[in-house]
Amino acid sequence: DIFYLKADICQLGLDQRKVNMLAREYCDDIGKKDKPVILSHRMLPGLQEGQEKASKSDPSSAIFMEDDANEVKKKIKSAFCPEGIVEGNPVLQYVRYVVFERFSEVEIKRKEEWGGNATYRSYQELEADFVEKKLHPGDLKIALTEYLNKILQPVRDHFINDPEARKLLELIRSYKVTK
Repeated sequence: DIFYLKADICQLGLDQRKVNMLAREYCDDIGKKDKPVILSHRMLPGLQEGQEKASKSDPSSAIFMEDDANEVKKKIKSAFCPEGIVEGNPVLQYVRYVVFERFSEVEIKRKEEWGGNATYRSYQELEADFVEKKLHPGDLKIALTEYLNKILQPVRDHFINDPEARKLLELIRSYKVTK
């Protein structure tokens, strides 16, 4: 795919690292001097229970850059997030590796009768309250939805305001993903 697409930079999850490195080694074999740059990143789990990784072939398994605000809300609302449990919890993984990577603090907004608002300045602090059941999954999901939509809004604006980008997005959406 890298060579077919004539890609200079290839960004994929760590699970694809071996095949990407094989492509770079292949460049040596065929005498290609300009090897593609490989950017590997952490894999997020799927949003549903038991999904080891997000997958484009299962739209409910992940948040995608082209998801609108309502899609993000729907996906996060139905995401697996057992109260007090960290292991295998995709909502906490999104908070840790997406939200806290971009925001220095996370505010949880809730009614006084449910503990009032809470501000977390580190993932560890948030996780501790979650484990102690001081932070309810429903409240965490609402906050995660808000932060993800803040992150995605500039992307959405780009696709709305740039006619060329809008055409490209329409083309991408026209492709059917198969397993």
